[in-house]
Amino acid sequence: MSLHGASADLVERAIEAGDPLPGGRGFAGALDGGRLVRDVLGRYPLFTERGGTGWGFSPTALADPVPFPAGSVRDGDEVERVWTLPEPEPIEASEGAIERLQDALGESLRAVDTAGTAVAFSGGIDSAVVANALSVPCYVAGFEGSHDLEAARSAADLLDLDLRGVEITHGEIERAASRVADATGRTNAMDVSIALTLFLVGERAAEDGYDRLALGQGADELFGGYEKVARHDHRVEAESIRGAAREAIVSLPHGLERDVLALRAAGVEPVMPLLDDRLVETALGLDGDHLVRDGVRKWAFREAARAFVPEEIGTRPKKAIQYGSLVSRELDRLARQAGYKRRMDRHVDRYVASLLGPGG
Repeated sequence: MSLHGASADLVERAIEAGDPLPGGRGFAGALDGGRLVRDVLGRYPLFTERGGTGWGFSPTALADPVPFPAGSVRDGDEVERVWTLPEPEPIEASEGAIERLQDALGESLRAVDTAGTAVAFSGGIDSAVVANALSVPCYVAGFEGSHDLEAARSAADLLDLDLRGVEITHGEIERAASRVADATGRTNAMDVSIALTLFLVGERAAEDGYDRLALGQGADELFGGYEKVARHDHRVEAESIRGAAREAIVSLPHGLERDVLALRAAGVEPVMPLLDDRLVETALGLDGDHLVRDGVRKWAFREAARAFVPEEIGTRPKKAIQYGSLVSRELDRLARQAGYKRRMDRHVDRYVASLLGPGG
């Protein structure tokens, strides 16, 4: 397949109209004539050979890969940025922002083909909205006693979901770390910790016969889920919540590359309904008060989610996957046991690289 995520006709129309959100959940690949394309949020990975014309959907397919820029088209040797994110006027409360968000959320979830699909489930609001709408088996991974295992079990009981747990061990970390580092081309501790957990979930789902894994990715970026957005502090350049959220949205391609590549290495194709164009367009129109209100992050999303999950789910505390699963902590422990002490610069990164062998 030379084009992932959308039909060539849809992409051609998007190029002609300059439409960054033409419908669907992104695309990447080659059109007739050899033009390369990647959607405005980089929801599908695409790489080119540095200084050459070769390309591929994985960095492992190339000798010296570089990510193809999101929102761009390459025709011959020329790369042009043809799509940028819209900058709509803020939706006023009187215009029914929550209702519009609920409608977009419902349409996006109904558009998911559930055949052969499972859900990566942490018990938090994002994956719960997806899981409850799709009603397919759910998978969670973590060390026994971890936050994510406990949260997923209690949420699955509340929602009456078919939950299947993947208990992570040190042996599984050692085995999977090299797999995800090789697949993603990344050995830094943060990326490996995130990708490793997703890989183990995807691998178990694939063993059970599923070839697609739905995730709640994108909600934090779209709807103001990060502390740095709520505070719009030194970690962002923007001086407003809305501006900081836009910075988070623009950062999506880097993380999505990692997640998609890790899951494909596990044997499943990721499905991300919360990154549907309908939701992206609606999120871009939310003002700062809808993103963060009275200290509550993702306020509008939580309000809209009441139509899909019980309120108790929407108010639960959430931990990032690498911490909620305890993978980050235990990867650090393994690195120290292998002689990579914390006093060493980037000690976990060095440990992961060592798992790849000489030159890793």
